[in-house]
Amino acid sequence: MFGNWLKTTLLMAGIVALFGVVGGMIGGKTGMLIALVFGGAMNLWAYWFSDKMVLRMYNAREVDGTNSPYLYNIVADLARRAELPMPKVYIIDEAQPNAFATGRNPDHAAVAATTGIIRMLSERELRGVMAHELAHVKNRDILISTISATVAGAISALAQFGMFFGGSRDDDRPHPIVGIIIMILAPIAGMLIQMAISRTREFGADRGGAAISGDPEALASALAKIDAYARGIPMSTADAHPETAQMMIMNPLSGGGLRGLFSTHPATEERIARLHALGRGGS
Repeated sequence: MFGNWLKTTLLMAGIVALFGVVGGMIGGKTGMLIALVFGGAMNLWAYWFSDKMVLRMYNAREVDGTNSPYLYNIVADLARRAELPMPKVYIIDEAQPNAFATGRNPDHAAVAATTGIIRMLSERELRGVMAHELAHVKNRDILISTISATVAGAISALAQFGMFFGGSRDDDRPHPIVGIIIMILAPIAGMLIQMAISRTREFGADRGGAAISGDPEALASALAKIDAYARGIPMSTADAHPETAQMMIMNPLSGGGLRGLFSTHPATEERIARLHALGRGGS
């Protein structure tokens, strides 16, 4: 728990510093001050509201035991097994099979699943997937994940803003070519932050989900199915907002071009192999 809080604190501090550097490159001292203030405000906003923004972005609708008893009861049972407060449950009307968890802590958490994953997986496999998402909640991965998704979008927006409105009249403003380089590198830095965070925590959530469900083979089977089908079914919202890809149980991006260089998840084959090892009683 402390490790994730430390990561979150360092990420938020890094965000402010990066905003300050980009702001300085774009607009000198004035730009740096404006960007530092914006970065600090962005951190506060992201802490309290980024989960709601991501859910709204995907047009997720909240469900309960009355209008969606199948998914809701699976999550409720797994939350009891994990000794977690009951999270809010959402369904996303998307054909691609995928799921994610969000929120700032276990008391303010939400899990979301697409209609595609609910239709595709057996109940046993779906339990494995939702247990994986609850493991993210229990490990307190969800705050850093949601903040990094929100802020990466803001970094890109800041760079684009500088491309159109860059420049001040400060004498210490750097050469315009340096500013252009920063505008290009800032979004890449945001993506690299997400990539580093996501790859390590997915293994932890796989292990934690297997412990919650008591069935590592179910999650392994689900991952194999999702990997086989997700690549051929685009998710337009994820393609429009690639910074949210690291939140999903499987990379939702259609790939191609530079996006394929920024894989947000470990290789599915390795994840499955580790789950099989757990099923055999391995470490």
